[in-house]
Amino acid sequence: MSVRSAVSPSVPPSASSRPAPGPAEARRTPAALLHRTMARPTTADSEPELAPRWVRWLPVLLILTDLLIEAVFPQATAAGFLLTALPVLVAFGFGALATALSGVGAVALQLVLAARVGHLYEHHHLWVYLSTLIAALAGVMLAHQRNRQARHLVRARTVSEALQRTVLHPVPEQVGALRTAGRYRAAQAEVAIGGDLYELCHTPFGTRVLLGDVRGKGLEAVRTVADLLGAFRATAHEIADLAELAALLDRQVRRGAVECGDEELFVTALLLEHREGADTVRLINRGHLDPVLLSSGTVQTVHCPQDLPLGLGHLRPDGALPTGTAVPLTAGQTLLLHTDGVTEARDRDGRFYPLTERLATRFHGRASVTPEQVVAFVGDDVQVHGGPATDDLALLALSPAR
Repeated sequence: MSVRSAVSPSVPPSASSRPAPGPAEARRTPAALLHRTMARPTTADSEPELAPRWVRWLPVLLILTDLLIEAVFPQATAAGFLLTALPVLVAFGFGALATALSGVGAVALQLVLAARVGHLYEHHHLWVYLSTLIAALAGVMLAHQRNRQARHLVRARTVSEALQRTVLHPVPEQVGALRTAGRYRAAQAEVAIGGDLYELCHTPFGTRVLLGDVRGKGLEAVRTVADLLGAFRATAHEIADLAELAALLDRQVRRGAVECGDEELFVTALLLEHREGADTVRLINRGHLDPVLLSSGTVQTVHCPQDLPLGLGHLRPDGALPTGTAVPLTAGQTLLLHTDGVTEARDRDGRFYPLTERLATRFHGRASVTPEQVVAFVGDDVQVHGGPATDDLALLALSPAR
């Protein structure tokens, strides 16, 4: 296929480079790096974040209400009864010490209010004092447990963020001769990593990029992501031919499928190679979504022959490796790689996110668009369109560095 035929318009215009890892780095496993990260001091051991402001004002509101009732109805039953709930309210917004002090303060205020109307030693008031002390004890235990759970949550988030940084490296501003930008969003925010993956490497054979989507979700998908990215980082610097690199990754996914007993495990992926000074990139599509090219105010879908996804190459009837497709990428052009978390995001009416239409509308008439602008727009626009994430999302935008 010629370079010109590799790109077909889908929507007309409308109204610091990361150094190559050394042998020691290639041998680091995600588990080892994660263990090393967890061993460092984190903010997890500090006090948890304060409760929302309105929660911390509830005890004050209760005291003011109590005093107002006492002032308006001085001859009625002492309003100090309301203060029994004070330690529990304090426990939701403050620590155990503040809760204990609030219990003592509540009893003291009840004594003052009861004495004011001559009910200090009445039988039912004695039970109110005891109830307040019991509520204070329960509040102290509640505050302690709340803070304990908050610290565990902070630690879990710290581990989750460390895992994401270990498995998915941050996208640098430039890799080789390509200016780059990326965004990643896991469907489960508390996990921080899902079944989508990406990596960019500057190798002796040019800049190489991998973006993919693992079939399935959960821990098995994360394991496949870690294994595949580890294999890519270790071999992208050693194998000269991009098709052979794709074949090696295919075998890696196949081995993982056999080990976990999932014969249907596969990864749709795009592999890209760009050599410095070239005005084209080489693309190999292993069952993934076609990328999108933005050029001189137009938005075009890049069509290239699709091969079987990674992990299913053994089902190819002829056994021939795909050679890939040359796609033009010159100054002022930006190539966007994405996963189906973008195009399958639905709005309230069930309509899919129209990626090319939205890009064409947003950047109509723009002579050039930077990767940062493309990624920022699509990432935010998808969230507005589809609301809370229901699928993982990965975006990579590339353009020649000037």
